[in-house]
Amino acid sequence: MTASSPTILALDFDGVICDGLIEYFEVAWHTYCQIWTPANDTPPDDLALRFYRLRPVIETGWEMPVLIKALVDGIPDEKILQEWLSIAPQILLEDKLQAKEIGVKLDNQRDEWIATDLDSWLSLHRFYPGVVEKIKVTIASAVELFIITTKEGRFVQQLLQKEGVNLPPAVIFGKEVKRPKYEILRELKQQAAEKKVSVWFVEDRLKTLHLVQQQPDLEDVKLFLADWGYNTQTERKAAKDDPRIQLLSLSQFAKDFYAWL
Repeated sequence: MTASSPTILALDFDGVICDGLIEYFEVAWHTYCQIWTPANDTPPDDLALRFYRLRPVIETGWEMPVLIKALVDGIPDEKILQEWLSIAPQILLEDKLQAKEIGVKLDNQRDEWIATDLDSWLSLHRFYPGVVEKIKVTIASAVELFIITTKEGRFVQQLLQKEGVNLPPAVIFGKEVKRPKYEILRELKQQAAEKKVSVWFVEDRLKTLHLVQQQPDLEDVKLFLADWGYNTQTERKAAKDDPRIQLLSLSQFAKDFYAWL
């Protein structure tokens, strides 16, 4: 392996391999209705598209129904993009709500859907163009592929199987491992038998890449920000200006690894 290709490729799932925006919106809308009980339980026509555009501001699941509340209340999209960190707690305060209780309601909503109609839940996920093909080519090569995600590993496995990609559970690190992504990257690096292992990590959250950057023993891990994922123009510019982070496009992702650099 040369430096122009990895020995280990680690990929995030949501926002890199798979687009879960439709599912996020559906679960968030139902949770919003449960908490705020609107007169009409059909979402306004433009609400989903506005939610999709603003999805990058969300860090944790509980924020999704709160984002819908902000949009329904008429807070402008640009204001949400710029001031979300103060808007979300303000909504909680005004409505005497706890982030944790909203998170539980959201999880219960999703769990119930999965338990009663798994197929319809899985059907709301879309794979980004060319990504599945690239994964298949990578699996057939000498590169070791791993998925590190906050989605439950079993769902990642099921979604990939629907696309004809059969990955063993051992290479999927999901929500259930309850460890930061940088810790998993560290383990992968340590477990690699080769002394000169080259680890590449593709993620759509700039904050996650920054956490990897803060680990002195991971300074040789190549970091890529997927520009097609859940990130903003400001974050993409910050990645472009950061010498340690490579901004990666979907068309580059589909090509040979040397085209990524």
